[in-house]
Amino acid sequence: MTRQQYLGKKGEQIALDKMIAEGYRILKQNWRHRKKEIDIIAEKDDFLIIVEVKSRSVGFQENPRDAVNMKKQRFLIQAANAYIHKYDIDLEVRFDIITVVFDDQEYEIEHIEDAFYPTLRH
Repeated sequence: MTRQQYLGKKGEQIALDKMIAEGYRILKQNWRHRKKEIDIIAEKDDFLIIVEVKSRSVGFQENPRDAVNMKKQRFLIQAANAYIHKYDIDLEVRFDIITVVFDDQEYEIEHIEDAFYPTLRH
């Protein structure tokens, strides 16, 4: 496992623990639809929440939230639509990003609610 893969898994677990502590009901983790993956699918306050977790080391050039570009957003929206249809979900959907930036054994976490909205453009 590479260092980035390790940080990714560790960041996802930190994000999951934070969400559980904040009262989110976790429905799925690492849910796949074809080649698309949703890191965390949760429910809270009558919302289905699709979460992308981005982990980085301190000093990494790109802000982790900037890694969720338009292409990644389209993938998440497509995967969310597949999940909604498969499980016949009737909730409003929210797309969140959780960033985890590591500095040795310490980390900083940020939960960005409503990080982006699906558009009608293809």
